[in-house]
Amino acid sequence: MLKKITLSQARTGMYVHKIEGSWLNSPFWQSSFEIDSADVLATMRTTGIKALWIDTERGLDVAVPPAAPPAAPTAVASAAAPPFAFARVERATTREEMARAGKVIARAKGAVMTMFNEARMGRLGDLTAATDLVDDVAASVMRNQGALINLVRLKQADDYTYLHSVAVCAMMIALARQLGLPDQEVRDCGMAGLLHDLGKVAIPPEILNKPGKLTDEEFQQVKRHPVAGFEALAGWQDVPDIARDVCLHHHERYDGKGYPHGLKGEQISRHARMGAVCDVYDAITSNRPYKEGWCPAESLRRMAEWTKEGHFDPVLFAAFVKCMGIYPVGTLLRLKSSRLGVVVDNSKSLLKPIVKVFFSARSMGYIQPEEVDLSLPGLTEAIAAREEASAWGFGDISRYWANA
Repeated sequence: MLKKITLSQARTGMYVHKIEGSWLNSPFWQSSFEIDSADVLATMRTTGIKALWIDTERGLDVAVPPAAPPAAPTAVASAAAPPFAFARVERATTREEMARAGKVIARAKGAVMTMFNEARMGRLGDLTAATDLVDDVAASVMRNQGALINLVRLKQADDYTYLHSVAVCAMMIALARQLGLPDQEVRDCGMAGLLHDLGKVAIPPEILNKPGKLTDEEFQQVKRHPVAGFEALAGWQDVPDIARDVCLHHHERYDGKGYPHGLKGEQISRHARMGAVCDVYDAITSNRPYKEGWCPAESLRRMAEWTKEGHFDPVLFAAFVKCMGIYPVGTLLRLKSSRLGVVVDNSKSLLKPIVKVFFSARSMGYIQPEEVDLSLPGLTEAIAAREEASAWGFGDISRYWANA
């Protein structure tokens, strides 16, 4: 976990991630190092350094002050502030939540655009609107885990940079809840998803939206965005440490082959490992200037292969699959009756979703769309296989579920 501290709080055993200020005035040639002796600490105190960032997972945290003696009893004891908790919401079906989720996404796009533009102009951000947005997204996810996550996947290529942040926010909230994290940590994970790509404001638009393959030099510019985002957040008030960490490390890989620092395994915080999974899933399921997005089920299959190769934390990826479902909304399935249909709701059952059938593989023709709830008792219909829409010559099949 990255934490900003004053020099007066520094002590031996800490791992310095970054010193604030110009490196020209610093006697340390490394960008990060361990305070492994009193001499190093003494040198730091003679340089005029005011503040620094430490990594508490690689070294000591700030010393805990000794407990103060108990205060004299008073007539009325002051109650400690209760921990943050989300407001209770009623569960909703995918159909019920879609309309509300659409309104949240519309508001979110404008809020994120404003936030990115402020960062692009070097202005310090106000997290009040962002916090309200995270709470709105969390409420939608709690009512129905899949509605907003799947609906935001339909973003246009021009909206990708902004709505990608909203999608990752929603998935971080869903994954954090799947892991049983407390509400405040869930909220901070949502903020991390919302802010994780803020550094992309430093990438020229012609590179960010380039339809062809990037040159090596262009890719190096793209790879700078985690550090650029982290540095942009340094001046923002009240940004959770989790958000700063995810912003900086969401492109690290579990096998150590990621960037910017090549961290490996448990060197990467759990929150950053969560961010890596959510970021990649939304990226590969979204339409981009240079490629069409893969269907959700195919994306999970590919990510499972990448997990075996060392890209993702296998435990967190397994938890993520439980969030999305074995057959995520939008997956094309062939049923035993030889009818083809799209998953429109998997909130009742991950293995037996509601499918809207629209095509007969026997007659090779379209049929009247009909919803089939595969979880109903006594139903003889069942899933035969997962299919690729492109193999059947189908166009955009989202129309069968987006208005479900």
